[in-house]
Amino acid sequence: MKKIWLLIVGLLLLTGCTNKEYESSINVLNWSSYIPDSVIRDFEKEYNIKVNYATYSSNEELLAKVSGVGEGTYDLIFPSDYMVEIMRNKGLIQKIDKNRLSNYGLIDSQFLELDYDIDNEYSIPFLASSVVLAVNTDIVKDKINSYNDLLNSDYKDSIVLIDDTRIVIGSALMALGYDMNSTNNYELDRAKEWLLDLKPNIKAFDSDSPKSFLISKEASIGLMWSAEAILAKRENPSIEIIVPKEGQTISIDNFAIMRGSKNVSSVYLFIDYILSSDVMEKIVMDYPYSSVNTITNRRIVLYNDMGAEYLKVQKSLSEAERVRNIGQSILLYDKIWASIK
Repeated sequence: MKKIWLLIVGLLLLTGCTNKEYESSINVLNWSSYIPDSVIRDFEKEYNIKVNYATYSSNEELLAKVSGVGEGTYDLIFPSDYMVEIMRNKGLIQKIDKNRLSNYGLIDSQFLELDYDIDNEYSIPFLASSVVLAVNTDIVKDKINSYNDLLNSDYKDSIVLIDDTRIVIGSALMALGYDMNSTNNYELDRAKEWLLDLKPNIKAFDSDSPKSFLISKEASIGLMWSAEAILAKRENPSIEIIVPKEGQTISIDNFAIMRGSKNVSSVYLFIDYILSSDVMEKIVMDYPYSSVNTITNRRIVLYNDMGAEYLKVQKSLSEAERVRNIGQSILLYDKIWASIK
């Protein structure tokens, strides 16, 4: 009887250690419409860890939110490529131990060891998205294949744009044949003029759900994330997804752990959970951004009815331009932005 009792006590102690291995909650700050609620609930149920979830609409909003709070307010954030570099330089994020991620090896090498974090010391890629044009061909009969086509006065008050300083100004720079990350004053002045010419055609700026304007037919043309365009096409097959001939932008969003996080063990568990092929597939089925998981991408292209559009976007990624850290020149962009909104 004594041996049985000791065995029970030992099992209870082991159970207690296991439960204490992970913290009871994590505080996540992410882009809106990026991880389905069902995935969060499944994680909470499986691991008994509460996910406190908040959102933002741009990298600049993210930076403002995390800069204005104390350490430990947020544990996990999802900055885009150039913002990883900015946050690392500001000391806002901490180094990541990749050895604690069993699914790290599933990440496509094209998303790893990029210049903003050459050894992935501070960031792990999550999803990628390119910026495309989405056109309702029931309404727009002209052939559109260029940013410059958007200047047509026939499109007055009919274009929705992503509410993103760098993407919109970068698109104007590409329309003029310049580098989308240009810091040249003359080139930026011309981009400003281009955007002022476009302004009468702009119906709205919306980063959270630009597809809604196309689906409701409030707008007939959108400059939007590829996933939003694919979702709009699901609702209306007459919407055509176009990669502009001048080029496009790609944004790689990343897991990054906030400095001072008090729930690091649970954060690693959550990252690894999201990186798994099955979970990533659930995410991409609801929000069809480009997965960094090689197995997930193979499944979607081969076995899913959105495979054709998804593959079209995937193929365009290798030639897309990334937004880069431009230092204090961001102030020039902010002035242009203020003039068009």
